[in-house]
Amino acid sequence: MEDDNFKKCGGETYARGHLRNIATKLQIDERIFLDIFEIEVAAPVKPIRELLSENNVTDPYQEPKNVSWKALAAGSLAALLLFGLAQVIFSIASDDPVITTLPSVKVSESAKPEPTESARPISADAVTIDIRATRGASWLYAFDKEGTQVFSGLLSKGDSKRLSDPKQLNLRVGNAGGVDISVNGKEVGSIGADGEVVNLTYNAD
Repeated sequence: MEDDNFKKCGGETYARGHLRNIATKLQIDERIFLDIFEIEVAAPVKPIRELLSENNVTDPYQEPKNVSWKALAAGSLAALLLFGLAQVIFSIASDDPVITTLPSVKVSESAKPEPTESARPISADAVTIDIRATRGASWLYAFDKEGTQVFSGLLSKGDSKRLSDPKQLNLRVGNAGGVDISVNGKEVGSIGADGEVVNLTYNAD
């Protein structure tokens, strides 16, 4: 401290502490010592990193080294060379023809639609009746010659039903005016009025 070198005793902050202790021992106002210290010895305000370094709190701060412009130029040149080389390789690769093999496609035969009931051939050795609910819904019962029921149900408007028997068919139609009937491919014509219930019998011969 006598040589104004405070690094060995902990820096200026610790020097001020030593001065306070000395002033206390000598029973002198510590501000006198501190004012003289600030005028003659104290260094200008330093950054906090340097203050911490002086007080042995952190390692001494070292200014970052400036990067040489020659090193920067060399790095830039190397990057340009790599970029140019990549461009040349990409250009050569793109000039090669690309052969693409397309998968073979098998053309499947279109499925043939199933024939509707009205489109199926009519046997000449039986009685075949086509009932179409063209103008309205109607319920329908059908029996063979022995009285066995062969159909029972409701035909909604637009529905159709084909019935066939080797000998005879007996029909009971709930809404005669709403349906059209053909027997063995021949139209029968009107079988009744709207809402009328009719009974019909058709034989194979």
